[in-house]
Amino acid sequence: MRSLRVITVLSALVMAVVTPGAAAAASLTSPDRDTGVLTRVHTAGRVVGDKDSVKYSWPGVYFEGKFRGHGVGIVLNDAAADYDVQIDGTTVATLVTPGQTTHWVAGLRRGVHSVRVVKRSESPWATSEFGGFVAVPYGAILAGRTARHRQIEFIGDSFTAGYGNTSTTRECTGDEVNRTTNADLSFGAVTARRLNADYQLNAFSGRGMVRNYNGVEPQTNYRTYYDRALLSVEGDIWRNPGTWQPELVVIGLGINDFSTAINPGEQWTPETLVAAYRTAYHAFLDKLRNQYGRDTILVVSATHMSNTTVFAETAGQIVQERNSQGDDRVRFWYYPETGLDYGGCHWHPSLRDHQLIADRLGAFIATLPLRW
Repeated sequence: MRSLRVITVLSALVMAVVTPGAAAAASLTSPDRDTGVLTRVHTAGRVVGDKDSVKYSWPGVYFEGKFRGHGVGIVLNDAAADYDVQIDGTTVATLVTPGQTTHWVAGLRRGVHSVRVVKRSESPWATSEFGGFVAVPYGAILAGRTARHRQIEFIGDSFTAGYGNTSTTRECTGDEVNRTTNADLSFGAVTARRLNADYQLNAFSGRGMVRNYNGVEPQTNYRTYYDRALLSVEGDIWRNPGTWQPELVVIGLGINDFSTAINPGEQWTPETLVAAYRTAYHAFLDKLRNQYGRDTILVVSATHMSNTTVFAETAGQIVQERNSQGDDRVRFWYYPETGLDYGGCHWHPSLRDHQLIADRLGAFIATLPLRW
């Protein structure tokens, strides 16, 4: 397997986090808002907002609802990200950077339908906004589906985000990366749906636990952003409404730390990078354990890299250290490259690969002492 060649374009498109423009942050207004967007919409994602709209940044955030009638409107304000619209489980539209709009789905048979809209792509430099579902004449927005009993949180980088996973070529421009990334078809989203679980995809391409891809932006790393709902808003902290208590957290951070050689002028040596990674990972696991409690299973995941084995070795050692300290609900999951074609953008997992990884993750989850 080749070393990862992520990205001249990633540096410009995903790594740069700036203050969103006025258009992206503009307030949405639309009919049918008297009691608040989320009273009739279900989401498990990290969102903030008021009764008129909610804002968010992470990929894979989804909104689900029910309606009666021959159509439905979807209120969005997003000039940066792409969305899939699903009616009764079938994708009926892909919205490419829709801007400030109400997208209408019409011509349905009269009756009760489900609607789901999901943010496909990454746009950490921008803030996305959802203004709810709107009824057609003589229709109605109904009470949304209830939260699922199971919850899984996925933490990671471009592999977790589904970076360029629908591409038919490994060579991609920045725009092609955005158009071919589909977080809803990433291994995490696929795994969660197979288990009928709500999920969060808190993934940020190019970011590592302590070192980003090729040493870029050394003043930040994944942990800089983990607590946020709005990635481009410095100091933002997501306020868990009390409904997010995952039984399982799957962490995939380390590819960007170790996949590229340390450049002249970086602060690291190979030895100090490993030491810093280990220290930071333990602190991050402490944070998650404090955040979610002792019963949540924390899975430290790793995969094969052709140019170094230190990622998997160090991740495995971290889990052994946690276990030796008495926490047997930290587990190690390694998935090999066997059968993977890495046919997505810049040698990332393809759509087929994500299905295979989901198969392997599902088999691993089946061995865990989950109480669901």
